Amino acid sequence: MAVNASRMDEEQIGISKKETLIRLFRYLFAYKKELILVLFIMAGTITISLITPLLMELAVNQYVADKDISGLFMIGAAALVLFLLFLAGTKIRMKIMASVSNNVLVTIRQQLYEHIQTLSFHFFDSRPTGKILARVIGDVNSLKDVLSDSVTQLIPDLTTIFCVAVIMVVKNYRLAMAALLTVPILAAGMFLIETNAHKKWQIYRKKTSNLNAYVHEDLSGIRVIQSFGAENETRKAFYDLANEHRNAFIEAVIIADGFGPVVEITWGLGGFLLYLIGIRIIGVGEIGIGTFMAFSTYIAMFWSPIRNLANFYNKLTTNISAAERIFDIMDTKADIRNLEGASALAILEGKVEFSHVSFAYSDEPERMILKDVSFAVNPGETIALVGPTGAGKTTIVNLISRFYEAGKGQVLLDGQDVTKVTLESLRSQLGIMTQDNFLFSGTIRDNIRYGRLDATEEEIVEAAKAVNAHDFIMKLEHGYDTEISERGARLSIGQRQLLAFARTMVAKPGILILDEATSSIDTHTEILVQKGIEELLKGRTSFIIAHRLSTIRKADRIFVIDQGQILEEGNHQTLIQQKGAYYNLYQSQFL
Repeated sequence: MAVNASRMDEEQIGISKKETLIRLFRYLFAYKKELILVLFIMAGTITISLITPLLMELAVNQYVADKDISGLFMIGAAALVLFLLFLAGTKIRMKIMASVSNNVLVTIRQQLYEHIQTLSFHFFDSRPTGKILARVIGDVNSLKDVLSDSVTQLIPDLTTIFCVAVIMVVKNYRLAMAALLTVPILAAGMFLIETNAHKKWQIYRKKTSNLNAYVHEDLSGIRVIQSFGAENETRKAFYDLANEHRNAFIEAVIIADGFGPVVEITWGLGGFLLYLIGIRIIGVGEIGIGTFMAFSTYIAMFWSPIRNLANFYNKLTTNISAAERIFDIMDTKADIRNLEGASALAILEGKVEFSHVSFAYSDEPERMILKDVSFAVNPGETIALVGPTGAGKTTIVNLISRFYEAGKGQVLLDGQDVTKVTLESLRSQLGIMTQDNFLFSGTIRDNIRYGRLDATEEEIVEAAKAVNAHDFIMKLEHGYDTEISERGARLSIGQRQLLAFARTMVAKPGILILDEATSSIDTHTEILVQKGIEELLKGRTSFIIAHRLSTIRKADRIFVIDQGQILEEGNHQTLIQQKGAYYNLYQSQFL
């Protein structure tokens, strides 16, 4: 199975920037009322900013020239009122857009999280958890400014540039052309910078993901690291990844920082040409001092939003790679999903059938894990699966749970093909306990109730007693209200296994699957648990995978699995008498 390790850059499906932006901005359109209000406010603030130079022109050319003091006061008062309205409008629109952009981030993160939950085991098996977290947390956060500025900055700045250009052309087209001569130079420079910067920011995002994955993996395995004294090795690996992350950032920033100088240079050249042509060629007397001052203000109003747009463009180039990574996950198809027309699985009697089932992982199709396996299990039967590691035992129970899809053949529960029923109805009637006794942060009660969220207090205690977990729970300071971490600090491996057992039992499943469920329990505790298991197995079809053959001697049937096939089948006594593969396994384990 192809795996992307924590130190490997991720491969990513190419998505056009235009498509990514359109898809991203669709989230904003869900807030039409807020956007319309913001646009209305921006129209007012833009109008105010465009009127201000005209008031200055009027004040200089008319009231100053005529020494009209009262007129100047009127102009000043009007300018002050407009300025206050401009500040109020700006503050309101920024507040509204901050709320909208944060709501959009919540929506994107929620959709991304929900989609990730639908993905199959293959997705999680092939990449580190830290790289998934990097997309859910860091990449989504980086979109905030892009979403907000796209309305509060992009639209008003584009509108301002257009309106200022029109006003300048109307007032004096020769001065306008002089001021705008450097715009093509700006456009060419920005295009070249963006093309190279986008590639660098993509690399930076991948290095960020690598670093995040390594730290998550390192902290998750801190006990192993400290046990083997591998701190120096992990420290060096972290240093190398951190350096790669830093260097990728520096390379991206060096190119992206070219936006600012390009804007400043073209702005300066535009101002120089304005004064050169206006003074030396056209002449100040022909234009008028007030008009010239207004033009000077307008050229600043023209280039200032261009500088803002360059910063926005830079920000967009920086963060669009994050949007691409998010949509890359969203576009990943779930290998296992409800087919069209899938129906709810009826209440299970517990009959399980495999009909000529073969299975291989999708990225290793030539390596068959199961080869033409067929068997039938009657309701209430207990089936034990034994055999060497990698023989296909866990694959069989994973196909029953439909964690993976059979390549050939059918898996039937009570005569219903598992591919034609909904995943929710299928898995809600299965009780699955693996050798991974993962616990969630929270109370012991919450961890047991996770098996069935509507379980009552009595059912929780009953499940705990059934697997002999109740006694040790009550000895804890807070009993069932004791807080634990996902690593189960303060609990032994056996105690964590018992809690996971109780969690499975409280679900009251129709079919019970125990995959090495007692592997971490000491012999004394195992004897107690076996008594509870015997009661819980009554009336339920059960599959038990165990390397410790002492745990499955009472199974109704034992399947000996090797090289993807069932070599032998029968109860313990029958298989011992046959003196075949099971007999050899039993002898090697006990002698």
